[in-house]
Amino acid sequence: MSPERRSILVEQVGLWLVTLLLIRGGVSLWEAGVHEAVLALVPVLFMYMPDLALRQRGLDPSAYPLGLPSRHDPVWRQALVLNAVIIGAVALPFIGLYHLWQTEVFGMHYRGTWPSQPLMLIGYHLFFVAIPEEMYYRGFMQSRLDEVWKPRWNILGATLGPGWLVTCVLFAFGHSLVVFQWWHFAIIIPSLAFGWLRAKTGDVIAGAFFHAWCHITVGFLDTLYGVIPP
Repeated sequence: MSPERRSILVEQVGLWLVTLLLIRGGVSLWEAGVHEAVLALVPVLFMYMPDLALRQRGLDPSAYPLGLPSRHDPVWRQALVLNAVIIGAVALPFIGLYHLWQTEVFGMHYRGTWPSQPLMLIGYHLFFVAIPEEMYYRGFMQSRLDEVWKPRWNILGATLGPGWLVTCVLFAFGHSLVVFQWWHFAIIIPSLAFGWLRAKTGDVIAGAFFHAWCHITVGFLDTLYGVIPP
């Protein structure tokens, strides 16, 4: 591996650790009783740490998909079409597996109670979670790791490489650095789709839409099955 590629790899792992430890610090302050406004650190860090890192290295942040495309950009339509296809393919199997998981493993049952603030749930997961995380992990990390390992695998019309897989692993493990949950390893599965969408479209908005859909769907199902209060 060349010194330049090694430097990028060190940059990515180092910045990832620093960013997540800062987020863990913000979460700890909130758990200690500090106002929930401190949690705004999460999207802010995910959106602006890449910009700072790139500028520090003398690189142009606009060369990376770290923002939303213009409203007339055809990538919006492409994102919606791809999400319609993917969600159409996975929604029913996922809901069926979720039902079996909750009823057979945990003894829960369908209660039919909807979230009390569905619009807030949707907005939170789209703007506070999905878009910032996709900007960081797919717009920044996956893009930079593609400079370390050149994408060379053609998968369903998208060219991907080892950087895609490494990003998925760090994305999943990063959740446990902030708040540990035993099932975080499973996050790798949807993140493969997030990374594929980034490579397919050249932007992060398609992955952000699917990312948000995953969170929102689980949020609704968890409420409907009584896992969390409405």
